[in-house]
Amino acid sequence: MSYDNVCKILAEKYPLDFAKWLISTKVRKVKVLKTELSIEPVRADSVSFLQTRERILHIEFQTLPPSKPPIPFRQLDYSVRLKRQYDLPVTQVVIFLKFTDDPIAYTDEYRDETTVHKYQVIRMWEQDPEIFLNSEGLLPLAPLAATSSPEALLSQVVEKIATISNRGDRQNTAAYTQILAGLKFDKTMIRNLLSEDIMKESVIYQDILQKGEKQGEEKGEKRGEKNEAFRLVSRQLNRKFGAIDSSIIERLQGLTTEQLEALGEDFLDFSSISDLEAWLNR
Repeated sequence: MSYDNVCKILAEKYPLDFAKWLISTKVRKVKVLKTELSIEPVRADSVSFLQTRERILHIEFQTLPPSKPPIPFRQLDYSVRLKRQYDLPVTQVVIFLKFTDDPIAYTDEYRDETTVHKYQVIRMWEQDPEIFLNSEGLLPLAPLAATSSPEALLSQVVEKIATISNRGDRQNTAAYTQILAGLKFDKTMIRNLLSEDIMKESVIYQDILQKGEKQGEEKGEKRGEKNEAFRLVSRQLNRKFGAIDSSIIERLQGLTTEQLEALGEDFLDFSSISDLEAWLNR
């Protein structure tokens, strides 16, 4: 499940709530911008660009610290592109959803020999939950906030959800909350507090669930293709050279499907096992 994508949905459904939280309570009007930037377009599923009258708000949600390119450089890159395209000041906020002690979650600048670029970092596990409990748009993030009693906080969130008058909004907010709470809470606890019937009625939840299942199927298909390619190459090599050393087998298992297919063609030119080792070393 892509937790950061759920946050992107929230930011673009409730842009004013996010702008008031991250920029100023005085903000009155916010426009959601497309997430493709000109000049060699960049797309990122977990990024939202919001425009107020005088500023661009660039929000990036992170579940795991590693990224390519690294987060600090990406902030510099986005900032330059946004300023060039919209000619407005840019506020950048990286929001880490899940607890980590990785240094990148405590880094708020890009620095090299000639450049220093600053951005904001928010670690959800350090945030006051009241900020989120008092906003419908931010409410699903509340379970990730700081608390000495996580179960009590989740119960508060459930009580707040129950007060949402519109049935559709109530169902969707419950669905968003259930997904994000999965970063911190036991699934059984979440299901006990958030009615599964409400989840099933949520169109948003079903859409996210189906996307997750589709991604799982695609990954399964890719794994199947790689396993088939590995088995085929292994059989061919065993027939030509006899039993293959386990260290070579491990290296073969680390190859991509495309590399295994290339090896399946190139091995016809091998005259000894040393040719295979030379190929792998390349």
